[in-house]
Amino acid sequence: MKKNYMDQFLIKDKVVIITGGGGLIGMKHAEAVMEGEGIPVLLDIVDAGMQRVKSSLLEEYGEGTVETFVVDITKREELEKVRDELLTKYGHIDALINNAANNPKVEGGSKNLAATKFPDFPVDIWNADVAVGLTGAMLCAQVFGGVMEKQEAGVIINISSDYGLISPDQRVYRKEGIPEEEQIVKPVSYSVVKHGIIGLTKYLAVYWAQKGIRVNTLCPASLANGQDEEFVRKLSNLIPMGRMSNPDEYVGTVLYMLSGASSYMTGATVVLDGGRTSW
Repeated sequence: MKKNYMDQFLIKDKVVIITGGGGLIGMKHAEAVMEGEGIPVLLDIVDAGMQRVKSSLLEEYGEGTVETFVVDITKREELEKVRDELLTKYGHIDALINNAANNPKVEGGSKNLAATKFPDFPVDIWNADVAVGLTGAMLCAQVFGGVMEKQEAGVIINISSDYGLISPDQRVYRKEGIPEEEQIVKPVSYSVVKHGIIGLTKYLAVYWAQKGIRVNTLCPASLANGQDEEFVRKLSNLIPMGRMSNPDEYVGTVLYMLSGASSYMTGATVVLDGGRTSW
């Protein structure tokens, strides 16, 4: 009988938690879950973004279930409430995508992306970034991974970045004609958090290797999202493919990593960066 390898990509009725579910990349993770016929569960500290994502998903796919929870992932008790509600309703939790992070973006006007040089970088911003990006990921892995351990089955995807492998090239953030003291800088905390996420993956992959839980890292990079022409040109020049990424280019990879098609992958770092880290 002929094998149908495409069936391996189905995650039908699997409950998949996505932190930072109200953002653009969170929506793409949710699309991957919907494509595989799973149930995306969006977690975010702001409800409005999640509702936009939910409406978009239901409009695009026409049917299916999308769960949303307003939650602070740095607070274990809030995560436990989500866990208990999901177990009461579905009886299982099958995957976790640790996507939430404080990401200072060129197009977002973030306070983190400012003319603040490393010697003056505020420790309160450092602590907040580490709390969300690393501590939050660890807590989610504890709470939801604990369920997977009892099930002896589950998948965790930790979202890093090309900046989890290399240092930010601060030249792409510089603006011509602006005084040195006003030049913006990609902060140290973002890079450190994204490097740390890869370490968390490797630790958990080995820790849970005999428990049926696979843990991998995805490194998206150079996401095109309305940045100005100067930034796009500078960044594209650092990428062998000569362009930034399209948000849709991550969906298939996320579904592969969630599904049985990647059943022998754990502890891996999957890099989607147009070749940037290969220079």
